[in-house]
Formats: sequence, structure tokens, C-alpha cells
Amino acid sequence: MSGDVANNKRANREFHITGKFEAGLVLKGTEVKSIREGKVNIRDAFARLDRNELWLYGCDIQPWQTAGSYFQHEAKRPRKLLVHKSEILKLSQATLQKGFTIVCLRLYFKGRRVKAELGLAKGKSHSDQRHDLKKKTELREAQREVARFNKR
Repeated sequence: MSGDVANNKRANREFHITGKFEAGLVLKGTEVKSIREGKVNIRDAFARLDRNELWLYGCDIQPWQTAGSYFQHEAKRPRKLLVHKSEILKLSQATLQKGFTIVCLRLYFKGRRVKAELGLAKGKSHSDQRHDLKKKTELREAQREVARFNKR
């Protein structure tokens, strides 16, 4: 099984993404099964450095239905991210700058493993969001005009 499991469309709307990188996740078996069923929400997911380790917070993976209470996992527990030490050093330098954070952009399977695409991001102001929306609308209208012209 491969392909995207969850996308964070809100992140591109609210942040300027300056860099992207891939990280593995440390998960329990019931979490992987829930992710395969698509019962995951990464809308509020972000990563934070804690004692030279990277942790994912706010990732909501729903409990797997057929597992007993002993094997079950917590839905919103922090999950450890697996990244190289050099990437952790780069991220720690980048997040020390004011306004930068690490957001989860998408979850996907790569082979049998669950990977997270994380983005180094800086928050957009309200005017930046309106400017992007205006640019998107103008592009859509231009494409409609070109399509209408080509139909003739």
C-alpha cells in the first residue's frame, strides 16, 4: 500500500513553507492499522524539539475498533519522529528564529512504513492570505477565458 493517507491543506493557506523534509514515525500496531483505514487527522499537527529529539503533537489517530483495551492507544499522544541528527541541528537553528515552526504537511506510506512530510513554516499575515486568495481567483478566471477561447 502506498500513497497519501492524510493531507494538511490548511497549512499551505496559513503558512509560508520554506523547506520540506521527511521523517519516520514511531507507532504502535493499532495506530498503523487505524492509519491504513484513514482514521487520522493532522489538521493541528506540529513538531517540536525536546532534548534533541523531534516529537509530533496534535496528530489525532482514532482508536482501532477491533482491538481490546490492553492493546489500544491514546488518540492524541505525542509521537516520536525519526530524523537524522544533522536535520535536527538544522531545524533547531531555524526554529530559533522568530515566527518559524514545524508543521505536518502530510502522512503517507512508503513501502510498509508510515512517513510524515514536515515543513519549516512561517505564519502568514491576514493580508498575505487575502493576496494569495486574490491571485488564485485571477488565475482561475484566466484559465476559464483561455478554455472558452479554445472552444471556439
